[in-house]
Amino acid sequence: MIFPAAIRSRAFSAATTAATRHFVPSALGRTPSASSSAAAANASLLRSFSSSSSSSAAARKPSLTHLIKELRSSTGAPMVECKKALSDPDVDGDLTKAADWLRKHGSAKASSKVSGREASEGMVGVTVSPDGRSASIVRVASETDFASRSDAFGRLVEDVAVAAMNLGGGDGPVDVDGALLPASVEGGGTVKDALDEAILAIRENLQISEAISLSSSSSPSDDSVLVGYVHGRLPGSDCAGTAAAVVEIGRAGDGSTATDEDMRDAGKKLAMHVVAAKPEYLSPDTVPEDAVEKEKAVLMEQVADSGKPPEIVDKMMTGRMRKYYEGVCLTEQPHMVEEGSPKVSKVLGKMGMEVRRFEKTSVQ
Repeated sequence: MIFPAAIRSRAFSAATTAATRHFVPSALGRTPSASSSAAAANASLLRSFSSSSSSSAAARKPSLTHLIKELRSSTGAPMVECKKALSDPDVDGDLTKAADWLRKHGSAKASSKVSGREASEGMVGVTVSPDGRSASIVRVASETDFASRSDAFGRLVEDVAVAAMNLGGGDGPVDVDGALLPASVEGGGTVKDALDEAILAIRENLQISEAISLSSSSSPSDDSVLVGYVHGRLPGSDCAGTAAAVVEIGRAGDGSTATDEDMRDAGKKLAMHVVAAKPEYLSPDTVPEDAVEKEKAVLMEQVADSGKPPEIVDKMMTGRMRKYYEGVCLTEQPHMVEEGSPKVSKVLGKMGMEVRRFEKTSVQ
């Protein structure tokens, strides 16, 4: 039991008085043997209280085993690395300093060991700002599917996605090494720090394979919204999953009465469609000319020996190109989430909306 100083002082005084009364009945009747006994009693009491204070101080300091357990729980680092960190003279059992030690020494060591190993699994992530004006879509790779489904990996994907969105300054692919890795993450540190800590915890080669930043392209800025969808969502994560898409939905024409909420609802369904249908282009006029010519050449070979008149061949080519566009162009595809699967452009047109662009990614 731990005694406050005041209580120990009162207890010591009472015990000393009792000892004196027992061994020294009166001031006149004191004898050398009684005096010696009283001194011995006093010394014994002092040793007892000193021992109690030392034991209490020792009890207040956690054991190395307990500290290792706490450090491993908070960082995910191996037990051996945690022990090395806590035993370092500059750390001296301090958990905060030990975590910093692991970042400096353990992460570098873990990264060197796993570097170069194939990372073909992983997760993708999507983050959209509350106002729907900016978003990001990312893909983070791991060596195994098991590792990609861990809490540590889910936190990494979320950190990367939020950092990519917050970079701002334009649309398109993000420079991972030059811009994303040095970017700040919520809670402190950089994306590089978050990546190193995840490698230390998971002990696999982890890589940021892709990162795309998006901003609303409309003018005025309230004319469109960005909407995201994640498929195969990782339990406990708000943004990580196996496949994802972001679409930009805008009002079509000055007479459109579509609200932001209407556009978000339509955008969510369309993003789900994009994940399922995997379109390659937005509309027929966005398909590269070389891809169109290549497809026409293949179709022409198919109908060249049909023996049909030229006008019939032209109709056959037109029909087959229409089928081609329905397969690769988002606006021409049958909407897989709407009842009856009407064409995407028709569904949006009836609601006074249009799709302006999309981005998609998946693990495989």
